[in-house]
Amino acid sequence: MRLIKAMALLSLSLLVVGVVQAEMTARELVQEMDENRLKTTDSSFNLMQLTTCKYGTKDGKLKCVEKPRIKLLESAQINIGANNKDSKSIAIILEPPSERGIGMLTYTYDASDKDNETWLYLSALGKVKRIASGSDDEATEPTSMFGSEITTEDQETGKLDDYTYKILQRGTYKGRPVAVIESVPTPQRLQHTRYGKVRTWVDTERFISLKMQMFDKHGNAIKQVSVAKVEKINGIWLARSMTFKNLVSQRLTNMKIKAISFGLNINDGFLTQRALTDQAFRQRHLQTLREQVQ
Repeated sequence: MRLIKAMALLSLSLLVVGVVQAEMTARELVQEMDENRLKTTDSSFNLMQLTTCKYGTKDGKLKCVEKPRIKLLESAQINIGANNKDSKSIAIILEPPSERGIGMLTYTYDASDKDNETWLYLSALGKVKRIASGSDDEATEPTSMFGSEITTEDQETGKLDDYTYKILQRGTYKGRPVAVIESVPTPQRLQHTRYGKVRTWVDTERFISLKMQMFDKHGNAIKQVSVAKVEKINGIWLARSMTFKNLVSQRLTNMKIKAISFGLNINDGFLTQRALTDQAFRQRHLQTLREQVQ
């Protein structure tokens, strides 16, 4: 009898959870996604691989039609600011040897009235370049992340008030319950983005994106993002693999997280421009992080 009651209570609780999730608005789902994303940048350190190539299809499958360019990077992130909704991150290229030491430093802010900040260091030139946060010039491409098809705009987070949201449909995608949400930039945001709208297939149980489509300001699809290898690590749902397809250039970049650790002791002083230009300083801090992971 106790077992029957327990099963009945479990079924009822699952039903209630399902009803609550089904009733969540587009904005609430996006908010949950943002909260989950913040967990992935909370004192985390990862080893990441970027594979970029021109693509085509063979036997119905996506294939590189040229020798891919592969880069291996280390990246560290921390959350800061009010309610830990801002973040600082740094990414440094390890391989290929010819690009070792090239780095990107990014500060993201949740508030709509505060522009994100990004700096790129080119080791061959020995200079740090400040990257503009946005442009109203449609002929100007956003800055690429280390020559990949991932741009600084694709990496932007927070600023939920910069968009309006609506659910286009609910259903399943690859066996998962999803809501397809369309995000449209406000008139002010539209001046600083290449995208006229974005559609996101949101897993309504795990609150992560399973697929995205980006459109230009004329309604043309220009980029698509698909995810794979979704895992729960330290209680946090994340995709270990994301593929960014540029539908205009017919090029793609796969971003694979080869290793990731959370809750590390990351010195705020490391996530500064000095880490880009001072090799000894950078290596000392990176080695400290590597030792925490081992």
